[in-house]
Amino acid sequence: MTNICAPAGGFAGPVKRSITIAGHATSISLEPMFWQALERAAVRRALPLSALVAQVDALRIAADDPPNLASALRSWILSEADNK
Repeated sequence: MTNICAPAGGFAGPVKRSITIAGHATSISLEPMFWQALERAAVRRALPLSALVAQVDALRIAADDPPNLASALRSWILSEADNK
């Protein structure tokens, strides 16, 4: 049996940020490690964070059964990590 460890820096609850998407401010609550992963993904794509979130939001809205935005962002980040 393999032991597991806590994340570096310990466990952290969600942090709420306000982001403007398509001219509308929205609040999103994500854990710090997800915010950091989103920020890195935006830098890799040379996009502002709000533009990356807007792209994920557009994909989310087009889904058959769209989840909330925070869930979509978490899912997208994990799929990005799996594709590396």
